[in-house]
Amino acid sequence: MTAATRHGPRNAITDVSGVLVGHHHRLDSDAALGSGWATGCTVVLVPGGGVASVDVRGGGPGTRETDLLDPSHTVQQIDAVLLTGGSAYGLAAADGVMRRLEEQGLGIPMGGPEAVVPIVPAAVIFDLPVGGWRERPDAGFGYRAAQQAGELFDSGSVGAGVGARAGSLKGGVGTASALLDLPGVGAVTVGALVVANPVGSVFDPATGLPWGASAELDGEFGLRPPDPAEVAAANGTPAKGTVLNTTIGVVATDAVLTKAGCKRLAVAGQDGLARAVRPAHSPLDGDTIFAVATGTGGSAPDRTVSGVPAAFPAELALLDAVCATAATCVERAIVHAVLAATSVAGIPAYRDVLPSAVDPVRSRGTQ
Repeated sequence: MTAATRHGPRNAITDVSGVLVGHHHRLDSDAALGSGWATGCTVVLVPGGGVASVDVRGGGPGTRETDLLDPSHTVQQIDAVLLTGGSAYGLAAADGVMRRLEEQGLGIPMGGPEAVVPIVPAAVIFDLPVGGWRERPDAGFGYRAAQQAGELFDSGSVGAGVGARAGSLKGGVGTASALLDLPGVGAVTVGALVVANPVGSVFDPATGLPWGASAELDGEFGLRPPDPAEVAAANGTPAKGTVLNTTIGVVATDAVLTKAGCKRLAVAGQDGLARAVRPAHSPLDGDTIFAVATGTGGSAPDRTVSGVPAAFPAELALLDAVCATAATCVERAIVHAVLAATSVAGIPAYRDVLPSAVDPVRSRGTQ
């Protein structure tokens, strides 16, 4: 197993070549619990297509096209993943992503010059009580998010993270990446993007620091021990008050992986979620992690170099290193989501409740 010691230039999922991210949201300045607009969606685009799978651990998921991602099923590649607010209603935003991709000729070719079927799996968070119940993402949101997709994007209370709540605090969108150099394969990048909206806590009540703070690479979080009085106040912050939650996300790599390998990658991503959120995977969450491999980095695994026996997949050594790194990337991405979040609808952000822990110069919300 090879441990990552540095992150990519943007410390974002878009450090994986062939991956783009776009947001669209609507946020009223006077949004409150029960009124106004405070929701959105985030699209992870893979314009060249990517091998993909998914792992669903929460007891209350809201998803689309996840059966297709079973390694035993026919379709091998996807074109995008939609992460959205709006609970089950928000799945309608995937229609807009498909329409945008169809305009670009992206999808499974079906014979004619314009006949394509884009493959866009999706997952939702439950954010309906934040803002007005009937104000939720639709196909127009998905279309605009896909239009905005690029290598640079914002984190925090943006896109699908606008209405997210992380335990008693404001949740949001977070991302992270890591670089590996693997024998017989070469340079490989792993990245993650999450929308943190769990029922569980994202910080240690004893220290006030995020659970995932110890996964830091190269001082990326800029944290310091907070004032004990702030920790006491944070522990007294009112609980979320809703039984429907969920953390959803995407793990991506430019390594050459099979669909079965991507399934293991998604499983590993859930390990990172469980490190950064406690408890995780509850009956009240819909925790869902997608995994995508673009195959644009490194070379295909060679068992003569890795020494993997013929009884095992040739990608085994590569997969072991990439899975370990993916778990850490998800863990770090959740910390970034919490640190970059800003208050919406009166929900306090980590930086509001524990300001002495955050270095405002080093904490950032744009990749």
